[in-house]
Amino acid sequence: MGGLSLPHLIILALVVLILFGRGRISEMMGDFGKGIKSFKQGMNEGADTPLVQPPVQIQQQPVAPAQPAQQTEQTGSGPSA
Repeated sequence: MGGLSLPHLIILALVVLILFGRGRISEMMGDFGKGIKSFKQGMNEGADTPLVQPPVQIQQQPVAPAQPAQQTEQTGSGPSA
């Protein structure tokens, strides 16, 4: 129903050959091959260099431990009861 059988493919190839001619088809296939080759080269070149530089690592400096808070007495600054 929706598939292409061998006779269909042969007829399709003949129609394309008649419309475009043998020279034009070989030229298109050559251009197609050059495009794939260029694409593969571009993919290989892009794999060597990263697109984004990794972030710089920040060195963490040691922090001295906090001293315990000293309790202070409040003197004379409020109402006393």
